[in-house]
Amino acid sequence: MFNIQYIDHVVLRVQSLSAMRNFYEDILGCTMERENPEFGLYQLRAGQCLIDLVPVDQAAGREGGAAPGREGRNLHHFCLRIDPFEPEKITAFLRGKNIQVSALQQRYGAEGMGPSIYISDPEQNLVELKGPPSNPASVHQSFARET
Repeated sequence: MFNIQYIDHVVLRVQSLSAMRNFYEDILGCTMERENPEFGLYQLRAGQCLIDLVPVDQAAGREGGAAPGREGRNLHHFCLRIDPFEPEKITAFLRGKNIQVSALQQRYGAEGMGPSIYISDPEQNLVELKGPPSNPASVHQSFARET
């Protein structure tokens, strides 16, 4: 029937568009791909994927109910595969921007086990930054589903 290739985009309902844009653009290096202020949609390019920001006080963001916060979030975390993955340099850069960084750990992702760290954006969405698989030979190969 069909095969899933990768995550196309993630949509975050946000309270402060400016703080979130600063974080994703100026700190993580995303670029503004498309803006639709009438609908309240701001799409940032994150490699081959998009991170959409929808302010809770604009049309698209109002569709989701109460604003995200300490007592309720839109998601647990999302993971950005980054390259190169140089943990010491990444950690120093982020700490220089006053961003807390978790301990480096091996975690499983779409490409297998590999190094990753966690950070939080200004609205406490958990973001995993993940490096390449530790053992490329163990990378899961996609397969075609038969109908």
